[in-house]
Amino acid sequence: MVGFPASLDSFGWVPRTSGLLFHILLLLQPGKLNSEELQVIGPEASVLAHVGEEVEFQCHLPGYQSTEQMEIRWFRSQASEVVYLFPERQELPGQQMAQFRNRTKLFKDDIADGTAILQLRRVIPADEGPFGCRFRSSSFSGEAVWELEVAGMGSDPHISLEGFKKGGIQMRCSSSGWYPKPQAQWRDHRGQCLPPESEAITQDAQGLFSLETSVVVQEGAHSNVSCSIQNPLLFQKKEFVVQIADVFLPGPSPWKAAFLGTLVGGLTLLLALLSTLALCCFHLQRRSQEKLKEQANKDKGKLTAEVGKLQAELDWRRAEGQAEWRAAQQYAVDVTLDPASAHPSLEVSQDGKSVLSRGALRIPAEPGDPQRFTEQTCVLSRERFQAGRHYWEVDVGRRSRWFLGACLESVARTGRGRLSPATGYWVMGLWNSSEYFILEPRRVALSLRVPPRRVGIFLDFEAGKLAFFNGTDGSHIFTFTDTFSGPLCAYFRPRAPDGSEHADPLTICPLPVRATHLLEEDDGDTWAQPFEPSDIALDLW
Repeated sequence: MVGFPASLDSFGWVPRTSGLLFHILLLLQPGKLNSEELQVIGPEASVLAHVGEEVEFQCHLPGYQSTEQMEIRWFRSQASEVVYLFPERQELPGQQMAQFRNRTKLFKDDIADGTAILQLRRVIPADEGPFGCRFRSSSFSGEAVWELEVAGMGSDPHISLEGFKKGGIQMRCSSSGWYPKPQAQWRDHRGQCLPPESEAITQDAQGLFSLETSVVVQEGAHSNVSCSIQNPLLFQKKEFVVQIADVFLPGPSPWKAAFLGTLVGGLTLLLALLSTLALCCFHLQRRSQEKLKEQANKDKGKLTAEVGKLQAELDWRRAEGQAEWRAAQQYAVDVTLDPASAHPSLEVSQDGKSVLSRGALRIPAEPGDPQRFTEQTCVLSRERFQAGRHYWEVDVGRRSRWFLGACLESVARTGRGRLSPATGYWVMGLWNSSEYFILEPRRVALSLRVPPRRVGIFLDFEAGKLAFFNGTDGSHIFTFTDTFSGPLCAYFRPRAPDGSEHADPLTICPLPVRATHLLEEDDGDTWAQPFEPSDIALDLW
């Protein structure tokens, strides 16, 4: 973000005899400050957005008391390239760039306090580049500029077998929907790079890149062969691995040698044996084709068996994840929300089991309340976990956005906060109803076969593990591994505003709770430790 100083030109020349009256008028003028004290504050110098998602540009003019009456303009590299203009005017459709029509929305909740937030929806590669915002009135003009970077993770790589070529098997890998231009890499089972036979990258009308690359795998390069495609801006990649045995690679044919031997022998008989040689060649060729067809059928059967083994392994891993989930449920605890920590825009039920966002409703936090979050729209549990194993489940309903997990009891309650293990947060999130991810600290996408309606969270404090489970199908989602430096609380954030039609609350699910042993109780906070009989052991990792 680059801020430009303001300029104030409200008053011209005033006679000296009216100097006292002039100074009195200056003191009474609202929103008129020294130009050196006013500066437009925009986003950071570089803002990263994902293709198809939303991005918000917040501009702030501190100390000015009449921004509702000002013109606020969002623009590209020049002020004439209008992205959005406030207040809205009838001539705006003619000024606004066609690229941004029906894709912008202004949040006016804090505009009277000098803060305006512009939301840009459905980000596309063409949005990449410079942006700026300008506050302007008859007595003031100031602006801030920044760069928007756009990135998109494409589809999972698809590998196909093209056939035999150059004494090996030709394999082709393809993927689409990337931005910026992706990088592809083939590797063998030792992790060594394989030189590609060909590579083609194309760009569609939306600016997204598609990649297709091929490689010829020779005999001896058996076992795992992988194709990985990486986004150079996000430093994230998608990879697909296949296993090829040497039995599928072509080798020397004994029937060719027999054919050549027969041909040499026939040539020695010259013309007298020509008819016999032709007949022999015909029979040999027919037998060779039959053998090759038989070998191809065997190879196909072996490949089908390998695919079956891979599917069986996937089924076994899925069953193993369900077993881990059932084992974790043995450590269920009764978790209750702490209303004293809830952000003012959240509504906690009387029984402390569910929380709902009230959207744009603004209720100031009570002064001197150190437990309440002032900017993060979240709430913590009453329970503090400092040892042992604990499990709880949350019904997320059909909400399109949320965060769940755990955080240190000592996290700051003021400021926006950075959700990362380095700052004491271990969370999983959902965005736009289908994009599941974790933050460590960069956003890492998660692939879930079944969208969860209930999310299970298992904490093993001594092992430094926090695991997430899909309560719908019992599968394992992700596990954080870290060292916890203090007591933990359950973390709930129903992400407001939620653009979905279903404003379901986040609800703690009732579970059969085992006997608990209270380690400590102080000021209404419960330190809960599940009672673990010596004859029961759990090893989730």
